[in-house]
Parts: sequence; structure tokens; C-alpha cells
Amino acid sequence: MALEDRIKQIEDEIKKTPYNKATSHHIGKLKAKLSQLKEESIKRSSKGTKGSGFHVKKSGDATVVLVGFPSVGKSTLLNDITNAESKIGAYEFTTLEIVPGVMEYEGAKIQVFDIPGIITGASKGKGRGREILSVARNADLILIILDVFNPQHINVISEELRNIGIRPNETRADVTVKPKKMGGLTVSSTVKLTHIDEKTIRSVLNEYGIHSADVLIRDDVTVDQFIDSMDVSCRYIPMLEVVNKIDLIDKDYFDEVKSHMPDAIFISANKQINVEELKREIFNKLALIRIYLKPQGRKADYEEPLIVRKGSTVKEVAGKLHREFVRNFRHAKVWGSSVKFEGQKVGLDHVLNDGDVLRIIVKKK
Repeated sequence: MALEDRIKQIEDEIKKTPYNKATSHHIGKLKAKLSQLKEESIKRSSKGTKGSGFHVKKSGDATVVLVGFPSVGKSTLLNDITNAESKIGAYEFTTLEIVPGVMEYEGAKIQVFDIPGIITGASKGKGRGREILSVARNADLILIILDVFNPQHINVISEELRNIGIRPNETRADVTVKPKKMGGLTVSSTVKLTHIDEKTIRSVLNEYGIHSADVLIRDDVTVDQFIDSMDVSCRYIPMLEVVNKIDLIDKDYFDEVKSHMPDAIFISANKQINVEELKREIFNKLALIRIYLKPQGRKADYEEPLIVRKGSTVKEVAGKLHREFVRNFRHAKVWGSSVKFEGQKVGLDHVLNDGDVLRIIVKKK
């Protein structure tokens, strides 16, 4: 039986099986098998598209991918927020290749990719969808662009992304599984488990060929989250929902859509409404911070900040500058909100905040 047929067969069985306490472990086993088959499908697809797929070269401080159905205004939006010149047309499939652009914001250079519009069934290969969506797997942020007249497409796109191993706006569950040679399964948790029981955990792990292991769970996980924690191919990527073409609707319809999508950003790429707000949200969602460098004996460079991820340490910043800065590190001095007083001496493990000024002192040779 073909791989896709096996996937569909298990999906159908899961749908037909009523979920209750007696069937939960069986459904868990089916979902674990389904996850493995989908992971295998992703691996096969990535091998099979070599030489014919979409190849992108990442650059800049972060990468954003625009995902949406055809003719939702992705090309117009790309031109609004970047220096790209993507072809624009009021008909489907205008963009047939991936078009890159660079959005400059608060000193950051953020790479933005406009990928071809997807269609229902993209994750199963329709319309070269698997190749197209594979670009999103390597993004730092996904922007789902929706036509204001079809906001329900968010459900279709979210499902297509999940089918290729992307978990938008989720974090990996805190689950540790340490296989051992013998002794059976030992399951312990630091929280009360309300969605999964030990029998289901055993069924899932047996499906992965694990019969002896120490399992530690620190989150109140669902069956799906537990299975995802076993799947190394899952990608946890932040996502923004962007509803376009609001210039074409009245206030009543706007209020209705917004009530169903309170976290979405509503824009008009054509009229450039709320585009600056979107750029700010992109920067914030990427959790980027600005670090200003202060060479010894000179003023801090406030013109070109170093852009790093929120939570970065002095060691990570030093390594980004040059590996010798870490190898010959003596200490650093920081001015800003991450220290108690200006010019405080810190070590490599010090966590920096947005707007900090940093001076790295290295050992004299």
C-alpha cells in the first residue's frame, strides 16, 4: 500500500473511532503511527525534490515567510514592507517563484519571502504545495495572509502547515524520554495529567519501539503534544494572522470578522492601511533586540545596532562578532536595563536586554 494511502487509512480510522476512556490508548497508538508515517512522507518529499524544488538562501537577522491562498495580496504586501519588486496581478498564481525582499526595521534586516499561493491539499503535494510549504519550515516567523472575504481559510492553512510538521504558535512540550535496555517503563510527572494516562503513554511509546524507558513529564500534555515531543521533525514557529483588503468592507462586516479573529492584524496592502503596525508586530513577534557596541576608548555606535534574539547572553553576542572574542574573553561592561548600575562588569552568562550598550574586553596577547 502506498504511503499516502496508509496515512489516509489511519486518518479515517481515527475519525471513525469514538473517543472515550476505553479507546484513548488505541487512538493514541493510531496517532503515533500516523505521526511516523507523516514524518517519513516529509523525508521522502525532501529527497525527491532535489534539483526541482524551491531553493532559498537565508540572510539577514531573521526570515519571514508569507503563506496564503492565491490572490490574497501577498505580492502587494511584500512590496509595501520590503525593497522587493514582486509581480502583482488581480488573478490567481501571479507569483510562480519565491520572491525575496528585505524589511529594514529598528536597525534589523529581516528577510521576507513571498511564496506561491497554496491550495487545499498542498501538504499532500497538490500544486507543488509540499515544496512550497517546505520553505515555511525554515522560517523564523510565518505570516498567514487572508482575504477579508474568506477568513475561514485560516483553518485550511493551519491544517496544511500541521500536516508538514509545523506547529504554529506552540512550544514543544516538556517531556523527557530516556530509553534503557531493560526494566520496563517508568512514568512520572510533576503536574497532574488530565488529558493522557499511563496506558496511552505506553501504547504510544510501544509504537515507537520503546518498551523500557524513564519518562518525565512536566506539562499537562495532550496525546498529540506527547506524540509531537517524540517527533524530531516538528518545527515550532511563531505565526501572525494578517487579514488583508479591509478597504473593501464596511464597519459591520469588519466588526464581525474581528470578533472571530481578535488576535489578527487587519490591513489593506493596496491602500497601505496598518502596514506600519504590521511591521512593528513582525519585529516584536520575532523577539529581536538591539545591542549597541562600544569599542574601548570610543563612543557607542547607535547607528548600526547588533540584532540578536531576546534572551541572548554576552557569550552569544561575542560569538556572533568573532569566535576569538569568546576564546580570549576577559570580561564585559554593560550600560542599560539588564544591569544594576551603568558600566557594570559582567561575565559570559549575563543576559542582555533590548537597548543595552556592550563593551567586550579581551585578554591581551
